Amino acid sequence: MRLERMAMSVLQPGFDGTEPPDWLRRALGDGLGGVVLFARNLPDQRGAADLVAAIRAESPDVVVAVDEEGGSVTRLEARTGSSWPGNHALGVADDTAVTEHVARRIGRLLGTTGISLDYAPVADVNANPDNPVIGVRSFGADPELVARHTAAWVDGLQGAGVAACAKHFPGHGDTVADSHVELPTVHASPEVLTERDLRPFRAAVDAGVRAVMVGHLLVPALDDVPATLSRTVTTGLLRGILGFQGLIVTDAIEMRAVAAHWEPEEIAVRALSVGADAVCAGISSPDGSSVYALRDAIVAAVRDGRLPEERLAEAAGRVQDLVGWHAAQAPARRAAAAEPDDDLGLTAAAAALHVVGEPRLDEAPLVVEIVARPHQAADSGTPPGVARALAELLPGTRAITVTVGDPLPDLGDDRPLVVVVQDAPRHAWIREVLHRALAARPDAIVVETGLPGPPSGAGYVATHGNSLASARAAARRLAHRPPVPEKESPP
Repeated sequence: MRLERMAMSVLQPGFDGTEPPDWLRRALGDGLGGVVLFARNLPDQRGAADLVAAIRAESPDVVVAVDEEGGSVTRLEARTGSSWPGNHALGVADDTAVTEHVARRIGRLLGTTGISLDYAPVADVNANPDNPVIGVRSFGADPELVARHTAAWVDGLQGAGVAACAKHFPGHGDTVADSHVELPTVHASPEVLTERDLRPFRAAVDAGVRAVMVGHLLVPALDDVPATLSRTVTTGLLRGILGFQGLIVTDAIEMRAVAAHWEPEEIAVRALSVGADAVCAGISSPDGSSVYALRDAIVAAVRDGRLPEERLAEAAGRVQDLVGWHAAQAPARRAAAAEPDDDLGLTAAAAALHVVGEPRLDEAPLVVEIVARPHQAADSGTPPGVARALAELLPGTRAITVTVGDPLPDLGDDRPLVVVVQDAPRHAWIREVLHRALAARPDAIVVETGLPGPPSGAGYVATHGNSLASARAAARRLAHRPPVPEKESPP
């Protein structure tokens, strides 16, 4: 039973529903060491707090993890869009004090909910503009900028008493494939990896980051197996050269980058044997049997000699170290929770806007949002939100959503036209639809919510990110409102 509980303690599975299912309650009683929450589990912040409380009622020392990056990847605010600009917007503004403050506010959000581990920040250097899954989730393409903002983000989040997890080691930025779908390859020399991709992770380690997530990435300069399954990457590079002593977490093992080649049980055993401490399994079977299958495979690997028991005990010990750290941070969480609210999200998003021309709306517009299918990391189909933000300021705003294959709607309306795009430089079909829209309405204003390309339209606004905060900042700029709402003077 000791070995079975130890094997259970290194797992971090996801589950369906907004309440702990019976199998999860049983697993927590059997020593399950962690859970990971997704948008499907979190209807709102109050529901999130109730769910975490119910989980902790079964096991007070469980690690509760979530992907809350701000920007386009949010779990607690997936239905509305994040109140905080994402990494790229923060990198464009390039004020590390603001980045630290934003991360602290995200830490406050998570801390008051009871979440102990945030799978953030993204520390990848977005070296390839065609990257389909990183993009605006990265602070930028300059390694030094990404390094200093990664450290600031870690300081802010952990200063609020929630553990940070820098990802996706050794760097997912220079890829043209999404590891949710296939195995990406990073074609870079050891020298480039050291000077470019590893710098932000070194900065995170120096800042005291409590966890690092290893990505499902093939890096031929380092090894001929994915980084998650590579002793050279996990133990040799991250532990040995970078000196990281905290919790090493795998990216989700159901991702096709590895799941297309190995069974989940084999992935878990291999990852643990080369140095991972926690195995993230975002999708579990409805009855929880997949989680118990992982446990049993780990136990069998120890008994067969494939996985040394000392290695498993070391991994379980690091999970407990994180639990102990989180418990000791209760005063920091109380202090963060007591801080007054402000307009930080909106002001930070406004600082990242890039405006060309003098775009101005004096009446409610027609907004055409050209929306690509979101990558799987986003966990939400929330549209860019510019139309909703404009409707808050200009009642009567009309919105039309265009997705791939949809015909261009009639743009003959007399009202002003705003065309919202996301990552137009990366999607030929979006560029084509935008070209036809501007041919029909040269007076249109264009808002780019992803990585921007050449400005277009009669006026142009680049938000450098897709969040509720960025959408509202753009809307206020177009409607010629102050960057933040003016406070009413008390009577």
